[in-house]
Amino acid sequence: MRMLIVTCLLAVRTAGIAMPAPRPVAARPTADAALQALEWRLLKRVRECVRDYEMIGAGETVAVAASGGKDSNALIYLLREMSARRLLGKDNFDLRAVHLDQKQPGHDPTPLAGWVRGLGIPFDLVEEDTYSIVVEKTAPTKSYCGLCSRLRRGILYTHTQQIGAQRLALGHHRDDALETLLLNMVHQGTMKAMPARYVASRGVDVIRPLMYCAEDDLREYAARLEFPILPCNLCGSQPAGKPSQRQGAKQLLHFLDAFGGDGEDVRENMLRALSDVRPSHLLDRDLRGACGLDPCTGEPVDDRAARIFRAPGGDDDELGIRR
Repeated sequence: MRMLIVTCLLAVRTAGIAMPAPRPVAARPTADAALQALEWRLLKRVRECVRDYEMIGAGETVAVAASGGKDSNALIYLLREMSARRLLGKDNFDLRAVHLDQKQPGHDPTPLAGWVRGLGIPFDLVEEDTYSIVVEKTAPTKSYCGLCSRLRRGILYTHTQQIGAQRLALGHHRDDALETLLLNMVHQGTMKAMPARYVASRGVDVIRPLMYCAEDDLREYAARLEFPILPCNLCGSQPAGKPSQRQGAKQLLHFLDAFGGDGEDVRENMLRALSDVRPSHLLDRDLRGACGLDPCTGEPVDDRAARIFRAPGGDDDELGIRR
């Protein structure tokens, strides 16, 4: 075979036929390198969150709430990559996408269904006319979102149990948690964000693997990979020119971004604060008592509290706060 190739090359040169110049090895496009870096950053954050809260076990089935938005689509794709690459260890897990058709006018889940099945993931289409109920029960000046979300969540819980999935994964991310924290503080007077994992009232184990992921990263990831995005305004719930409380929280976060110092990631600091709570520096006496602190002074009353929490001094001075 080698002699035949050499003979053919000599014949071509003898005949005076120009040989094509060897094609240079093309470098990987910058966009691809950037996409790989973005994907790996997201995968590392999802893996960290899943491990921190022991969200997924080997061989388990995870039902993913597939709304058709950028976040849930990114969640489906990232979990698929994690399972395929066995990033949680030697054993992988199974995915099942669940999409709820609530019968909003013009809703068409076909593009989403085709995309999910093309990834090799089972796609469950659950049809429930909650739209009519929401329209009937909601005052004309109010948003449909609250009641719609509660009805949708209940249907997803039921379906998760029916298919025997061990977990229900939702696509909420870091910025959702921070916005919820601000909304609850401003409008409800409670310090409450979003848990990364919780057990719902029906016993369904709910997880949020994107809790460490930034919305900007997810938006770019969805755009780069051209995920099919279903519209979320078909119900006509949001009056034109009237920002919602959620939009107000987004604006407040943008203000806080500008408030931070040079090179300071305000949102990462806020996320870190949600896992570094100091009850001795808060005013919740019940929380202090439950944590082994004196409800009034915040001083540790047992060894466990003394090891976990700092004494209620010093920190104020470090921040330059006059007492």
